[in-house]
Amino acid sequence: MPLHLERVEWTQSPPLAPGAGPIDVDHLQRMTLGDRGLEREVLAMFSTQSARILGELAALPPEAATHAHTLKGSARAIGAFGVAEAAAQLETALSGGSDAAQPLAALGAAIAEARTAIELILGRS
Repeated sequence: MPLHLERVEWTQSPPLAPGAGPIDVDHLQRMTLGDRGLEREVLAMFSTQSARILGELAALPPEAATHAHTLKGSARAIGAFGVAEAAAQLETALSGGSDAAQPLAALGAAIAEARTAIELILGRS
């Protein structure tokens, strides 16, 4: 049986490390298949969600580790890798019974930086 070969167009692979900045725009574009409307929608949703979750985390409720885990996944999906890393650190601290004050503060700073970047992105589109 003869082999049937086709030419496959080359596409760039995702970076091995996240891009610089609070939002990896290349990652976001890959995840939204270049749909600018969808990019704007998910960025706006993430901005709202991250602020809400951070507010809930301030009281360190029993479900705080779950909230941190949810935020980590949402952040990775849009390319907010700094927020994802900070959320992972908080999740680890909460799950391990460690003091959560420093990881929570770091998460707050990462979210603030990401939300500022999101506002800039949404403002120029």
